[in-house]
Amino acid sequence: MTRHQMRPLSDSKRAPENEIALDALLSTPDHATRQALALLDGDIMILGAGGKMGPTVARMAQNANENVPRRVIAVSRFRDAAAADALRASGVYVIQADLSNPRDVATLPDAPNIVWMAGQKFGTTGDPVGTWTHNVVAPVLAAQRFAGSRIVCFSTGNVYGRSLVADGGSREDAPLRPDGEYAASCVGRERVFESIARDTGSPLLLYRLFYACDLRYGVVTDIAVKVLSGTPIALETGYVNVIWQGDANRLALRALTIAGTPATALNVTGAIVAVREVAERVAAHANVHAQFDGIEGEHALLGNVSALSAALPHDALSLDTLCAWAVSWIRANGRLLNKPTKFEVRDGQF
Repeated sequence: MTRHQMRPLSDSKRAPENEIALDALLSTPDHATRQALALLDGDIMILGAGGKMGPTVARMAQNANENVPRRVIAVSRFRDAAAADALRASGVYVIQADLSNPRDVATLPDAPNIVWMAGQKFGTTGDPVGTWTHNVVAPVLAAQRFAGSRIVCFSTGNVYGRSLVADGGSREDAPLRPDGEYAASCVGRERVFESIARDTGSPLLLYRLFYACDLRYGVVTDIAVKVLSGTPIALETGYVNVIWQGDANRLALRALTIAGTPATALNVTGAIVAVREVAERVAAHANVHAQFDGIEGEHALLGNVSALSAALPHDALSLDTLCAWAVSWIRANGRLLNKPTKFEVRDGQF
């Protein structure tokens, strides 16, 4: 099993002090991202740009333009008007639209580069119809509307279901065994995009993201909140993959250059790490003791990242830095979204 390597914090790795600094960090492209987007012709459209990750992906694409004559277009219902205004202020072209409404989708402008980020996870148990509408019906409309465009479709590792920890995580060619209705709808989303891409010749990459971590939410933040409050960490789900959201944003934009025909899938996350290790790193930075409950189970939802390392090599933010930042953020009363990842859920109910 691959583990993150410890590396010391440097001045350049100090925790962001506020949301403005955090969002700026999450929206900063690296050299590889700038190079990748320079290879693409035409506009980039982010569909579902109003969620947790969408605004910083859109801003990163805009920040990476550098004299390239194109628009970055962010599409969402944008229930938060401030988020839409902030995107406009950064130079992003904003369109308010309901992606499950055929009329709204039909009126969207053409774009040769599409990043699909829309979807619903939490609330599936109470609203399964809404989940299938957002995760399957809306993708049908988008895949048909943008037939022929290059598409990166955000998906999830939940499509695999749990696997033996000792096997090192599911690879992209593993059978899909979704656990619960949310995961099943995500398989449906993938199949819809694959079917229409196959019929229309659209280059497609299925971007199976495992647990992106922004300091306002994410597995590391979930664990850090419990460690700092003295709440025992349940260990039955004893291993996870995590990735800094800034890295996930950069990889999503770079992934546009490797979308192909036929469609391919790519696990996007960090190396497998023990939940106990995350808690102990957090505790060490906070100078407290982590408390645990139970023992690690043999199965967990895990992804193998060998293909990612080969396709999109990158210098990831270290786990140790992420744990240190989470401690600093929480102790400084940084805003939390209060949307737990529920990584420990083992029955597929969200």
